[in-house]
Amino acid sequence: MYAYIKGEIVHKAPEYLILENNGIGYKVMSSSGLMSSFPAIGETAKAYTYYYVREDQISLYGFPTQEELSMFELLLTVSGIGPKVACNITGSLNPGQFAVAVVSGDTRALTSVKGIGKKGAERMILELKDKLKGRDLAGDDTNAGGVDVFTSEASGSVTMEAVSALMVLGYSSNEAMSAIRVVNNNDISLEDLIRLSLKQLVKQI
Repeated sequence: MYAYIKGEIVHKAPEYLILENNGIGYKVMSSSGLMSSFPAIGETAKAYTYYYVREDQISLYGFPTQEELSMFELLLTVSGIGPKVACNITGSLNPGQFAVAVVSGDTRALTSVKGIGKKGAERMILELKDKLKGRDLAGDDTNAGGVDVFTSEASGSVTMEAVSALMVLGYSSNEAMSAIRVVNNNDISLEDLIRLSLKQLVKQI
């Protein structure tokens, strides 16, 4: 319904903020972990939003970046995860950290988030990894350029894990490889490679 809302922050609370735009105050739910990423009261902010509608709840959730919104939307596809938990995870782990945890099966990183137990972390990893099954990393349906990530260019484990992580976040292998080519170097860490690749992908939007 709303892609984003841009307006003056007139109030900030631990789990929501109020953005005023054209005389209308929008209550935007978020996470305490994300609040510091929004500007101070009185300044203009842009919140990327998700309109959550259920029979017993209508809420507007907002995030400082498009990547965080995409991560939130992805988390909502996991069974047993509602908007509050998804928002809490998004505020506790950045998209790069989250993607690394999923592709590496790092339950410890996920259980560091308040409200996420071991079984919940394992289910999250399983369900999100299942999304990659049946998608050929060397040529999924969106890989129009025919990028082969198993060739020498992409044979390094860090590159492969980065491609998988970006695909977990919803990008195609072609998009992931294109961004990785721009920012990759021999000394870069997996998390930095994902983080820089995400910035590159956002520029293309």
